Amino acid sequence: MKTTYIRFSLAAVLLLGIYSCKKGEVASNDMEAYANADSAAIAVSDSISSVATMKVKDKQFIKNADVNMEVKDVYETTISIEKSVQELGGFVTISNLQSNVISEDTYNTSDENAVLVKKYQTENRMQLRVPTERLGELLTKINDKKLFLNSRQINAENITSSIKYAQLESKRIEKNSKNISELKSSKDKVELDNENMAEDNQQQLANMDVTDNLKYSTVDIYIKEPKIRVAEIAITNTKSIDDKYKFDFFYSAKSAFVEGYYLIQKIFVGLITIWPILLIGAAVFYFARKRKPLKKQADAEA
Repeated sequence: MKTTYIRFSLAAVLLLGIYSCKKGEVASNDMEAYANADSAAIAVSDSISSVATMKVKDKQFIKNADVNMEVKDVYETTISIEKSVQELGGFVTISNLQSNVISEDTYNTSDENAVLVKKYQTENRMQLRVPTERLGELLTKINDKKLFLNSRQINAENITSSIKYAQLESKRIEKNSKNISELKSSKDKVELDNENMAEDNQQQLANMDVTDNLKYSTVDIYIKEPKIRVAEIAITNTKSIDDKYKFDFFYSAKSAFVEGYYLIQKIFVGLITIWPILLIGAAVFYFARKRKPLKKQADAEA
């Protein structure tokens, strides 16, 4: 991904063009100056890889590294690496230290106390930026912390021809800029100037990215502990507490009587609410009972 981003930045430098000759030459000179400074730096003895400290005359490289290794103590190694980066004039952009829990069990030791036992492994993903001429020193310091090296990748991308091409483009754009300035004032000229200014801003941003990548190398690091750690944490015996207050007969009986009393109140209030219906029902029942003896008497006389 880093290589793709770098290529995109370079493509932006070359394709967008340099519409301001002076700015373009300054940006190109900055990139060349950083490369020359790297070539002039004192070579560092690096037993890891010659790629990290490679110096080739008249060549300019963007260097990056990716390290995956196991260490004794992730936290201690993290602090050590961060300190080394600062001492070498670099900085840390990402440090994501975390513990991955493998298992978690609770053991009751008394009615009140328990112990939470966690088994876990610690890891960290880091991203560092270090001056390119100090990359070999940093990798040596990182290598001293390893128990086992899973993988290591060091890239040195040659961008010499790309920068030279950008310098040639500067000369061509200088001529185009003069041609634009000689045009008569018109709507088209204003539009061309606006487009040139916008593209020049984008070109300047791309140049800064390339210059930064020449000056600083990016190092991605993944470290982890091979052994499983165990943490014993004192906690409360919640099961005992739950059992203690799960059911109380006297309290439950008292609550039942109270709820029954409230239920009777609710029923009585409900009957009062429907008193018209009850009154009509009582009247119908009364007349039905009174009419039934009269009907029996009539049948008997017949």
